[in-house]
Amino acid sequence: MKIPTPQYRSPLGRLMPEPRQDPEEIKREGWLDQHILVISPEDARLNWTERELLRRIGDRLYGVKEHRHG
Repeated sequence: MKIPTPQYRSPLGRLMPEPRQDPEEIKREGWLDQHILVISPEDARLNWTERELLRRIGDRLYGVKEHRHG
């Protein structure tokens, strides 16, 4: 007769991280739930006009990134 080996839960199991949610899914939920849009101007799905529009909006709202010379 085979007796299955009991599975003991480790007290450290609660410290294990949850599986990470897909970043694209998080972005999708943010847009659908709260109308928050997260887009990289380098996203390959965008054409030149869309990337340029995003850059201009970002520069207007948050300023242009300064290039520092060493």
